[in-house]
Amino acid sequence: MLQTLKSAWKLEDLRKRIIFTLLMFLVFRLGAHIPVPGVDAELLKKLLGTGTIFGFFDVISGGAFKRFTVFAMGIMPYINASIIMQLLTVAIPSLERLAKEGLDGRKKIIQYTRYGTVILSMIQATGMSVLLGRQGAYINPGVLNHVVTVISLTAGTVFLMWMGELITERGIGNGISLLIFAGIVSRLPAGAVTLYQYITGGTTNIFSAFLFGVIAVGVIAAVVAMQEGQRRIPVQYTKRVVGRRVYGGQSTHIPLRVNQAGVIPVIFAMSILLFPQTLASWFPQNRVAQTIVHLFDPRSALYMVLYALLIIFFTYFYTAVTFNPQEVAENIKKYGGFIPGLRPGRPTAEYIERILARVTLAGAIFLAFIALLPNLMMAITGINLYFGGTSLLIVVGVALETMKQLEAQLLLRHYQGFLK
Repeated sequence: MLQTLKSAWKLEDLRKRIIFTLLMFLVFRLGAHIPVPGVDAELLKKLLGTGTIFGFFDVISGGAFKRFTVFAMGIMPYINASIIMQLLTVAIPSLERLAKEGLDGRKKIIQYTRYGTVILSMIQATGMSVLLGRQGAYINPGVLNHVVTVISLTAGTVFLMWMGELITERGIGNGISLLIFAGIVSRLPAGAVTLYQYITGGTTNIFSAFLFGVIAVGVIAAVVAMQEGQRRIPVQYTKRVVGRRVYGGQSTHIPLRVNQAGVIPVIFAMSILLFPQTLASWFPQNRVAQTIVHLFDPRSALYMVLYALLIIFFTYFYTAVTFNPQEVAENIKKYGGFIPGLRPGRPTAEYIERILARVTLAGAIFLAFIALLPNLMMAITGINLYFGGTSLLIVVGVALETMKQLEAQLLLRHYQGFLK
């Protein structure tokens, strides 16, 4: 990795791209400290607990949520809009045809995603503004405060979306993913300080901290292995003679990734489970609300079992939506290919579906384990740092993808051909 970065820095165009990306990170961190006008930030910190869904938003936004800055909502509305558009593309035939039209079709879908981001941002910002008003978090309550909050939060999310697209175009890697990466990594120094305070304050000992580090390194290695792991299904293409040219005849494979759905099932499951507790936490005097808070406590056995089951369910659901074995089998048959030992068409689709189900089960169980990792780490080492398995998956996945893109750029510039 260090050698790749060193080689990239020597090339002027890649160096400019890296510097541009770092400057965008700087702008992102500066915006994470610009507060929304009229909000009592100290009172808000007391109202928002790390056990609710707001704690996850705070990690994703790099601490901007608890400070309630203009970047408080982060890039989550854009991610939600992208997921919704992806699901609608499968469900609505007109959008599916649009997605298959090439570059022009993809541009239209991206434009629809932008519109969806603005709508979702305004809805989410309005809901947050109403909740803040009910909790007395405004310094001078009034309609103007609600309007300013909605406009500030929506503008912050749209600005992040624009900045992410700029990074994708002029920087290195996927801009949206890199902004999430920067937000999570920015919390690492605070986590290190917290760990140091635990040791000096006697909350934990050096052995537990060392054990925490060993487990963390092992988990990172496991995440890398699972992110890169894939089941390769061999495919053979027959030779075709068109005029004087011979096409086909080569062997290739279909790569079925172990973690086909990425981190999306974890986000879905977390949103569903933490949403009731988040709403109930705003009514501390209500007995029913407190019962809900107790039942959906992230440390309870019920919560962990439901969490794991929901992750497994959403992994299968999202994989089924985004990967169609029947379509893959038809494409193989269309271009004269076949899986050795199987007839083209339906038998091939059933075989791919059967292999995909087994591979997805391994990925789903791994995702559930990673998501429950903070609870297990606390039980083993006694250290409670809010840097969960979801954050780890995002950081490792984005780092691997960015390095692959950087290596591809280097290969493109250093490739000399066989005649050289």
